[in-house]
Amino acid sequence: MREQVVVAGAGIIGSVIVRQILAERPGTEIIAIDRDLVGSGASRRSAGLHFPVGRTERVRAMTEMSERYYQALAARDPSLPIYPVAMHAVAFGAAAEAAWRNFIKAGPIETSPPACRRVAMGQPVGASVWSVPGCHYTDVATLAGRLVREFRSAISLLEGVAVANIREEAGAAVLVLSTGETLRADRLILAPGPWVNAPAWRALVAPLGIRIKKIIALHLDAPVEKADAAVVFPEEDAFLLPLQHRGHWLFSYTCLDWDVDPDAPQPGVSRQNLDEAQAVLRRYAPELVEKLRSGRVFCDAYSPSREPIVARVGASGRIIFAGAANGSGYRLAPAIAAETLRLLDD
Repeated sequence: MREQVVVAGAGIIGSVIVRQILAERPGTEIIAIDRDLVGSGASRRSAGLHFPVGRTERVRAMTEMSERYYQALAARDPSLPIYPVAMHAVAFGAAAEAAWRNFIKAGPIETSPPACRRVAMGQPVGASVWSVPGCHYTDVATLAGRLVREFRSAISLLEGVAVANIREEAGAAVLVLSTGETLRADRLILAPGPWVNAPAWRALVAPLGIRIKKIIALHLDAPVEKADAAVVFPEEDAFLLPLQHRGHWLFSYTCLDWDVDPDAPQPGVSRQNLDEAQAVLRRYAPELVEKLRSGRVFCDAYSPSREPIVARVGASGRIIFAGAANGSGYRLAPAIAAETLRLLDD
């Protein structure tokens, strides 16, 4: 009898997990469930920026693994929305040396303005800069949809269906769906993105200590040129990204609104959000500050350690949580999937 695995969540993490189960565990019967359409949660609003950095050895290893994965995807199908982008990092004083050590294969720290015009605008006097190789960005929702389209006929996909209840029984995880249908799964993988407090699994996930934070990314009204590079500001956990496929820049900064409800974020970008973002950007590129006028508001899940969580939850050992990627769900999704499959094999 074929093993049945249910994956709850069809954002980028859940979609890559399903893809890898099909590739590495042929014969597995997979049911993927999402409360909305594929890629419609945090994946829809994600900047989709990948750059090789990590504050811990595990995250750096996950970053390198994920980079290889996405490079292979793009090589296999160049039509996928995976866009290479040059990147430079900018920091001040001693903070530059500390931040530089977290980057993988980074160029040397320099103090002269780089050739890229946009980066020079983001490098004030007294700042240091270094190149960051191996970067790209993605239209994450479109990529998730493309991946799912490839394997949709090999799985059962339930979109617009919520999980109402989960219980553990001998030999199975039992799910009751919003449609009234009941599923019995040999294994259940929870990849809910920021919806970690959904009633069906809140008690299972609570011991992990995950918190939900608001994410703000502002749209910067400046033309995008083909040679423009992204700029990351590691001291601020912020970046400027030229979105070639949309024709504008994105400025992401760290909003510190914690313990928010992903179903009820404040609608739209607030004046406070603009003030916070402008204060950060003013330190690096004051001439761009007034070009921040709109953007996107969403939420993501953060772990206590600031490393992604891939762990068994519940009493039976049949349920795995995969996520809490701290704003790096796209960047680390392939490595999160790999760790999830290792738990399935244990």
